[in-house]
Amino acid sequence: MLEKIEKLSKILNESYSEKSLLNALGEYFSQNFGNKSFYIEINGKKHENKENIENDHVKYPLFKHKKSIGYLCFSNDSEELKNFLQLAAPFISLKLQNILLTEKMQKNINFHETMKYIAKIIETQYELSYVIPIIGEMIDKFFEDYLLYIFLKDEVKGTNYLAWPVACRDTNILGIIDQFEEKIFTDDKRLLALPLRSEGKEVGVLVAKSTEDPITEKDEDYLTQLSAQIATTINRANVYAEILKHATLDALTGFYNRRQLEERIKQEVSNAQRQGAPLCGIMTDIDLFKRVNDTYGHAVGDLVLKTIAKAIRGQLREYDIAGRYGGEEFSILLPFTRLDEAQMVAERLRKTVESKVIDISKVNPDADVKEIGVTISLGIYEMQENDSDEDLLKKADKALYEAKNTGRNKVVVKNV
Repeated sequence: MLEKIEKLSKILNESYSEKSLLNALGEYFSQNFGNKSFYIEINGKKHENKENIENDHVKYPLFKHKKSIGYLCFSNDSEELKNFLQLAAPFISLKLQNILLTEKMQKNINFHETMKYIAKIIETQYELSYVIPIIGEMIDKFFEDYLLYIFLKDEVKGTNYLAWPVACRDTNILGIIDQFEEKIFTDDKRLLALPLRSEGKEVGVLVAKSTEDPITEKDEDYLTQLSAQIATTINRANVYAEILKHATLDALTGFYNRRQLEERIKQEVSNAQRQGAPLCGIMTDIDLFKRVNDTYGHAVGDLVLKTIAKAIRGQLREYDIAGRYGGEEFSILLPFTRLDEAQMVAERLRKTVESKVIDISKVNPDADVKEIGVTISLGIYEMQENDSDEDLLKKADKALYEAKNTGRNKVVVKNV
């Protein structure tokens, strides 16, 4: 008996988590008492060391301050085991309580760290496409046992769309989001949908789905608090975006102005480096644009700029970024895009502009011609691991310079 107590004592001293304790005890009782399976039940919840635990088990009570808190559950019974547990059960109970308390305290610490970090984001970041992935990854790490989704409100359509992660194939969740009005907690406690509401305004929905155990009351509270913090972040970003809309956009083209473009470059480079994702930059300008201005006047020049901007917008995806770098020069950022894909985009854009006929008769009725055409040159560069924020467009600009000096109306790639 003394030898078995010593072995158990060593197991209890070396176990650092609930899982390690359960595995060690399961192996211990199997080797020393012939038990085929073993689990611990605390406050009505099974703590198992393996799947498919048999239901027919002998239970030995665990106590805390003379109050029963659960059971040690064994697949077979013996007098030797009963005698052993009279000595060993209090030590197992104490160790288990210490582990569960430590894990609970650590989760509380992690939760408050998560809340603090989101609060920091609120103070320093305003761009949703940058903020949402960070928040998503943060809460996903905190709730490792749940699938998490952030849906945002489309103000124009009045519907919610998935903002993080990139896909949701759960038709049940998509059906709930489509009809969502208020908090939903399914009867099996495995799916929780919470409104993202800030200052009385609905900005989206946070959905958590457990694939195993029901969502606990404590996790429901965590998620509720996080949803409020996330909603504040989203609402602040929306308000800030509205305030800066005219200050950050070029009035003529509707693209980002130079200052805002530089901010977006920093964000996209940071995103690409953090996620290990590809990012391409394109620099383009209108060939012989000065000649257009000198020949037809600045009103026609403005019309050409608007026309090219519209053509660029037509070739880009929702999350691509375009800016007016200066004069007749435009910058394009293509997140999650490899060099060969960027070349295809650039070539399509070049052909679109080349084939476009621009009617100038309304802005310059005195001109000898009624329609003109222009071409563009483009330089492309794919960001490398050691590149800085400035390198992306600087190297794309070198490729553009080469395109301008080797014939114009062409696409040139800057190699590493």
